[in-house]
Amino acid sequence: MKNYTDAKAVFAALGIDSDKAIKKALAVPLSIHCWQGDDVTGFENLGQGAPGGGLAVTGNHPGKARNPEELRNDIAMALDLMPGINRVSLHACYAEFAGSKVDRDAITVRHFQNWIDWAKQHNIGLDFNPTFFAHAKAADGCPLTSVKKGIRDFWIEHGKRTREIASAMGRQLDTSVLNNFWTPDGSKDTPADRLGPRKRLAESLDRIFAKPVNPKYTVESVESKLFGVGCESYTAGSNEFYMGYAVTRQKFICLDTGHFHPTEVVSDKLSAVAPFVPGIALHLSRGVRWDSDHVTALSDETVAIAQELVWNGLLPKTRIGLDYFDASINRIAAWAIGARNVRKSLLMAFLTPAALLRKAEQSQNLAERLALQEDFRLLPFGAVWHALCDRADAPQDIHWLKEIAQYAATVLSKRT
Repeated sequence: MKNYTDAKAVFAALGIDSDKAIKKALAVPLSIHCWQGDDVTGFENLGQGAPGGGLAVTGNHPGKARNPEELRNDIAMALDLMPGINRVSLHACYAEFAGSKVDRDAITVRHFQNWIDWAKQHNIGLDFNPTFFAHAKAADGCPLTSVKKGIRDFWIEHGKRTREIASAMGRQLDTSVLNNFWTPDGSKDTPADRLGPRKRLAESLDRIFAKPVNPKYTVESVESKLFGVGCESYTAGSNEFYMGYAVTRQKFICLDTGHFHPTEVVSDKLSAVAPFVPGIALHLSRGVRWDSDHVTALSDETVAIAQELVWNGLLPKTRIGLDYFDASINRIAAWAIGARNVRKSLLMAFLTPAALLRKAEQSQNLAERLALQEDFRLLPFGAVWHALCDRADAPQDIHWLKEIAQYAATVLSKRT
């Protein structure tokens, strides 16, 4: 406690109430992606593995969840390590069919009722995603841009079904479910026609979104990508395409930190797009060379994103989620590391004396601004973070690894 008392005094001298900062940082909901726990396999065809559709999961760490019960237990374990309000994000491929065969154009909310009941039990919200990959009708990598109308119709119906499911989830849980649309449509080699697929993509999406939804229970976002495995040369749903679509159709725009060129930063895009869309969804991951899906780190960019959201008052119109899948390390630890880093970045944003930085900037004292930016890096954030963990009844840094090790020894080690 002495460390926190000393840190509290440091921040108070700069005009920051650290107790209020802790309370605010804990209140920001984070959406935890279910697919980290089973390497994006889903439950449609248990045991068949690889997701495809521009995605690849590397590593073979023992303890992968093999069925819905194991996955939900693993998520619950991970949530205990994550201070603050958390939600869980599901993909449509995590439906449960109780032994029957149901294709994606016929799924209903009953196939996710176990998830809804589990969410009620744990007092958490859910978010949802259609799954436009890992399916025979997506073998060419172009579900919504296919030249075959029958293929497009199948996936359009799937998209409509997910909207109905998301709305039903929201009504049952009395929360607003984010229904996020990402599709892998693209080309491995240089296409001769770039415009045609984008016209078909816009038409497909318009058909999916034709019927209005109640925003009390569902908000909808569209997500761009730079490229994926098998669509290295062309992606129909690029940043420019979805930026235009989100603005003209007034959808949330989803920005994934791993879906841009290595020199681009999402933090700079937030204030640029915010005035023109009803909301922003974030998928926080860590791009490394070509692979977009590494565990979120407490990097300068993660901190900068949090600062943009907090300092510009964008949190009320932003939905923050995680999206990575690393099978080379303990999967539950991967969840905890990423979520804790995002929560740390939010706390740091609330604790940074932004008013002093902006005062120096507005007075054109740019040397002072730079000096303060650098000096603020050494503020005692860690002591406040430890106090946050204590207040949220979550383990502090390093100590949570003991809980991971115990769970691995008693639960994960028994899976083959």
